[in-house]
Amino acid sequence: MEQTQLIKGLNINFNESGEGKPLVLLHGWGSNLQAFTKVQEYFETDFHVFAIDLPGFGKSQEPAEVWGVEEYTQFIEEFCRVKNISNPILAGHSYGGRISILFASRNPVLKLVLLDSAGIKPTRSLEYYIKVYSYKAAKKTLPLFVGRSKAEEIMEGYRKKAGSSDYNNASGVMRNILVKSVNEDLQSVMPKIKAPTLLVWGENDTATPVGDAKIMEKLIPNAGLVILKNAGHFAFVEKLHEFLIILNNFLQADKKNN
Repeated sequence: MEQTQLIKGLNINFNESGEGKPLVLLHGWGSNLQAFTKVQEYFETDFHVFAIDLPGFGKSQEPAEVWGVEEYTQFIEEFCRVKNISNPILAGHSYGGRISILFASRNPVLKLVLLDSAGIKPTRSLEYYIKVYSYKAAKKTLPLFVGRSKAEEIMEGYRKKAGSSDYNNASGVMRNILVKSVNEDLQSVMPKIKAPTLLVWGENDTATPVGDAKIMEKLIPNAGLVILKNAGHFAFVEKLHEFLIILNNFLQADKKNN
């Protein structure tokens, strides 16, 4: 059942169902808790499942200032405290995977599930850096020549052409959060994760490539990787049946009747 609660001063929407060991589901950037509807329905017979709209997504309130992965992780830590969740099974997709990695590196977690997770800083092409620094230079100098309002109009047009869909669809504060977050590399904390970890990846994922998963598999001490054929960044949705079988097997020993 969807409900709202005040967490860290923000109105937060989440879906809580079932009973058993806690299973916390964290969606990716630009998504919401509905990405996990089928997963929640499947596992709520054996687990106490929480699917959360992260701050700034779905029906949850935006942060007042620019958050990074640290602040989002602190938010999940506070959510767990308020809801009396200890030693959860934590599953995160993409951006939710970032939060899950940092959370699991410093909190007791029964098991960790990373789904096409972010967390490895992408290698950038020369073209990317030219684009970024040209944008920054233009943003500073254009107002001197055409005035502030005209400059903003030009820059907004440039953003729509050159920016990612995630960036263009985000509000002001969420754009800044995205920029801050994509440049955060979590490789240094991965060896601190003690929980058994399942990595599930789409072989055709271009947002967080399989190469990232292989790095994570090496850095996280007790990790195993499953690659789903003919699937992309939302492999757990695209190959739902296969994913549910894989996750069900991984969590078999943790079901409430076992």
